[in-house]
Amino acid sequence: MKEAFLMFAKYNKSGNKSIYAILDKLSNDDREKDRGSYYKSLSGLLRHILEGTIFLSGLYKTALGGSAAALKALAPLEGIAVPKNSLSEAQWKELGTMLDSADAALENLAAALNETDLDLPVKIDWYGGKPGSVPLSFMLHQLTVHNVHHRGQISQILDSLKIDNDYSGISPAFL
Repeated sequence: MKEAFLMFAKYNKSGNKSIYAILDKLSNDDREKDRGSYYKSLSGLLRHILEGTIFLSGLYKTALGGSAAALKALAPLEGIAVPKNSLSEAQWKELGTMLDSADAALENLAAALNETDLDLPVKIDWYGGKPGSVPLSFMLHQLTVHNVHHRGQISQILDSLKIDNDYSGISPAFL
């Protein structure tokens, strides 16, 4: 199962890099324009992807207390502060750097995990309305699904703007 999560981490990294590159070609005003999504703008959706990565990784850290290598892999996420409002051009460039750091941390985490780690309980009190815990493997999968979902929203908006956005990146590099 570990190999699957490493593949997901590489896919996530490639997807975020591709989406960022597409959005980077737009003007800052076009990235910041309210597009009617819950997170308003294209940059708002990408910021949410990063925020979700940071939030879920924080939950993982509590489950991985005994794994020095896994905790070390997540350490770069501790210094990331995602801007909350519309971004300036400089903040947009910084967001790209933050995404790269977060994606590298997830890939390093996947590489550091062992099969036993994947069964560790992640405590949550909001999923399904019942307090408790779920296996780390499930929560790693949830992060992948979360990011794919929001990149899909970005893709839908880009489709409506008639901007090519084939970023699936399916390649042997993930296998």
